Amino acid sequence: MTTAASDSKSHDANQMTGAAMIVRAMIDHGVEHIFGYPGGSVLPIYDELFQNSEKLQHILVRHEQGAGHAAEGYARSTGKPGVVLVTSGPGATNMVTPLADALMDSIPIVCITGQVPTHLIGNDAFQECDTVGITRPCTKHNWLVRDIKDLARVLHEAFYVATSGRPGPVVVDVPKDVQFATGTYHPPRKSDVHVSYTPRLKGDAGQIRKAVALMANAKKPVIYSGGGVVNSGPEACKLLRELVEVTGFPITSTLMGLGAYPASGTNWLGMLGMHGTYEANMTMHDCDVMLCIGARFDDRITGRTDAFSPNSKKIHIDIDPSSINKNIRVDVPIIGDVGNVLGDMLAAFKAEAKKPDIKAWWQQVATWRGRNSLAYKKNNDVILPQYAIERLYAATRGRDTYITTEVGQHQMWAAQFYGFEEPNRWMTSGGLGTMGYGLPAALGVQVAHPDSLVVDIAGDASVQMTMQEMATAVQYELPIKIFILNNQYMGMVRQWQQLLHGNRLSHSYTEAMPDFVKLAEAYGGAGFRVTKPSDLDGAIQDMIKVKKPVLFDCRVASMENCFPMIPSGKAHNEMLLPSEANDEATAAAFAGGKALV
Repeated sequence: MTTAASDSKSHDANQMTGAAMIVRAMIDHGVEHIFGYPGGSVLPIYDELFQNSEKLQHILVRHEQGAGHAAEGYARSTGKPGVVLVTSGPGATNMVTPLADALMDSIPIVCITGQVPTHLIGNDAFQECDTVGITRPCTKHNWLVRDIKDLARVLHEAFYVATSGRPGPVVVDVPKDVQFATGTYHPPRKSDVHVSYTPRLKGDAGQIRKAVALMANAKKPVIYSGGGVVNSGPEACKLLRELVEVTGFPITSTLMGLGAYPASGTNWLGMLGMHGTYEANMTMHDCDVMLCIGARFDDRITGRTDAFSPNSKKIHIDIDPSSINKNIRVDVPIIGDVGNVLGDMLAAFKAEAKKPDIKAWWQQVATWRGRNSLAYKKNNDVILPQYAIERLYAATRGRDTYITTEVGQHQMWAAQFYGFEEPNRWMTSGGLGTMGYGLPAALGVQVAHPDSLVVDIAGDASVQMTMQEMATAVQYELPIKIFILNNQYMGMVRQWQQLLHGNRLSHSYTEAMPDFVKLAEAYGGAGFRVTKPSDLDGAIQDMIKVKKPVLFDCRVASMENCFPMIPSGKAHNEMLLPSEANDEATAAAFAGGKALV
């Protein structure tokens, strides 16, 4: 065959419809699973999926929000982008919550939305909305593709933007006539990058040397790690652990950073922030050198900003320049990928510095640890939520386990009492605090890890927001375990009402609670109910053994509060500990404060 004939044949093979380009681009980018819900404006794409089902598995959710959270769970547990396909109008608007959630927590999502034909855009056509305008504030970038000639390039750009730099969600809005149109597809190439988006990956060598000098002379140092370490990948987590070993520094973490350093590690202080441990918060408050790695100083961590770690020199490593000096002024900013910067920092520390003498600092940390801020009174008559998490952890420790959560008290108890040894095992909604996240996120994790144990630690109120996704779990034989801490309240709302609003429990009691056992059975899953502490261990083992989706109704103490806690408007050294909780002094500490929720 002549070269001209070969080129012609290749050209013909790359001639395809816009719908075919979308499916082809997904395959070329290594996508194996896509979460979605069909509708009129994406039917051409669904027809292509039907013809490529052996290469790309579509997971049919029951609500577009479920598709978005499932893609988040998939992405967070694998490090690969989660992909979503939804229709125009309400399909796109139902994706706003997971898009905003993914943006806050730096989760790479590629969302394809259908749109009405180009000649109808702006006419208030059936199921039309301004998807680009609506999603602009909750995505890294978005595109409306009006010309088939631009489609392949935009699709490849979308994957690049979602996964490079600080990860995040993107939207590609494709009108129906563009899906039907025929054009030339080209595979991904290096030129398919967004020209205005070139994240800096290498940290400045001079800034790294300044940081190392501060670290070498520290008397009271601490490492404050965040979700950016996990996002950077396994090598970054390995380097973080090595840095702790080389320096001997204590380390704490944000909610999103759990697992980057092992919970069983000698230098681990526990989680930081509003519901963090006493030792973590006091160490942050009194330190003289703080190394912040892949975190953004959000309000749940800093509390009162003018009293946050007032006497420390602050080093901040982050790939997102907009996070530097946004909330807290720092002394040594280092812009770059966490993995790259940590590698250079370790090399510089080994060459230029030696482990500082911080024995006195560790003695002080030991004193704070001695307060045992996670202590709670055991009860043989009623299941306490802390105890339930401890028993779940004991039953799953050492297994190939992934944990997702809903949002509320149970989320904080899970962070406090479930120990994470590895990254990418903890999926939760941190920045946006989205109730209903955990169940569909568990679906995405189970799709990505079919042989693993996936448990959603849930609250009875939060889990009902996306309960319909139990049908998805049953359809695709995804044996997720929904471990519900059922206190019959919107627990965190009730806690704030008790402490801040004179115990006026306004609409936080969920009176018409479903029978979760019957509900599980109605969906085709399995249901368990436990009311006594003595029955808990056996029931958890039975839950694990079941090879189908489970709703586990764990009836816990209804009025238990989540402590320790930093009252709103207070500094880290003004924590409320369990021993001080549930009394008049606690309420007084909140009086006049302004809630952060």
